[in-house]
Amino acid sequence: MFSRLTSPFKLHDKGIMGMNQRNISYIGRYNDRTKYPLVDDKLKTKIIAEKAGATVPELIGVISHQAEVKGIHDMVKNWPGFVIKPAQGSGGKGILVCTSHQDGVYSKPSGATMSKQDVERHITNALAGLFSLGGKNDVAVVENLIQFDDVFEGFSYEGVPDIRVIVFKGYPVMAMMRLSTAASDGKANLHQGAVGVGIDIATGKAVRAVQFDKPILQHPDTGKDLSTLQVPHWNKLLTLASSAWEMTGLGYLGTDMVLDKEQGPMVLELNARPGLAIQIANGCGLLPRLHHIENMGIPAEYPKPEERVAYSAKQFGVKVQ
Repeated sequence: MFSRLTSPFKLHDKGIMGMNQRNISYIGRYNDRTKYPLVDDKLKTKIIAEKAGATVPELIGVISHQAEVKGIHDMVKNWPGFVIKPAQGSGGKGILVCTSHQDGVYSKPSGATMSKQDVERHITNALAGLFSLGGKNDVAVVENLIQFDDVFEGFSYEGVPDIRVIVFKGYPVMAMMRLSTAASDGKANLHQGAVGVGIDIATGKAVRAVQFDKPILQHPDTGKDLSTLQVPHWNKLLTLASSAWEMTGLGYLGTDMVLDKEQGPMVLELNARPGLAIQIANGCGLLPRLHHIENMGIPAEYPKPEERVAYSAKQFGVKVQ
């Protein structure tokens, strides 16, 4: 749909937002740079989300110094599965998922195994800033493994599916689900080959699906019909995403959510510079929705998250012909 052959005029007519416009008109204008550390650091994000009453993946521990690296094995010995993340990582880099471990052998979602030394080396690289924004020294955050909802069985391959919602001035304006594949190595990252499914803001139902920016109908590894996808607890999930505005004070952000089998919607990450591929997944541009919010009058009392979600559902839901 948005191929390299598409003219700038056609993109403009479709309301497609480009990188420069995103950076200048939305990130630069609506995001106070002093608040970036709240979302650029996954540990700080977890703290502010919990303080706001949001559910987040359980923290197992934090490794801050090289001298603590070998302690990872004792740290996770009572946890069947876990995830190691660089606190300031971006684009899914440096995330190590371990589904099980025994006698010093750690298993990844693909079935590949790692030794103790492999895990230690990964953490050392994370501390050195190999995966982090700006290459600065970092810390490794160790979290409990999310047990994704059974309703997504077959929609994702060797990884947890997540939902990205773009929130503008507290209003959810566009959403997609990211489904991991063999190509993406079990990670929900579109650039690495995950599937992006556009989601109707009003209903939580699939609109269309893409992989490597090309429309697809079925999951490439499981054959699951992607048009049948519907996200449960949708209203609760959108309300949680909408409340990220109160949590952070950032006017334009991406919220990454997951659905845990036991605990329901969780905040996974928040992003002050969300990517633009969500437009490809939905087959429409962000600009008309952003302009709509910008042109609204400022009420005496700002609407609560639940009210903002209801408004977005009415304005931006897919219209049935």
